[in-house]
Amino acid sequence: MGLSPREVFLRLVHGVADESFDELPALYGEVTDVRHPMATPESEPLTSRRALQEHFTVPADVRGSLPKRRVVDVVVHETADPEVIVAEFAYEFTLPDDSTAKVPCVFVMRVRDGQIIESRDYIDPIRTHTARGGLDRLIAALRKDVS
Repeated sequence: MGLSPREVFLRLVHGVADESFDELPALYGEVTDVRHPMATPESEPLTSRRALQEHFTVPADVRGSLPKRRVVDVVVHETADPEVIVAEFAYEFTLPDDSTAKVPCVFVMRVRDGQIIESRDYIDPIRTHTARGGLDRLIAALRKDVS
């Protein structure tokens, strides 16, 4: 018996916060269906562990420039289906001026035998880009799509 859906979720979000990106693909099945419905700009579904490995690949020179974050406000809702959870949480980013910015998230995950086989990750895109210092790049990308 693998990890419970709650345990897998907690390993995932804390792994992201701790920048343990190399370890994260192992939390997913070889075949999976991960979608980010609120992604701006839109993103394609991630349907394999290999796609997740690419998704979590962050060049070493970029890793050092990522704002620090931690996981806060975690509430995990169990469902009638033992494979499925709904998890509410926020990433709290520490900004260069030492202020913080919260990015609210909701993940709906199906975990089978300790691996994520399906997930819908709802993450506030505006607050994410703002916390990462990339709001200007987002606006430019959106303007480009409109043109």
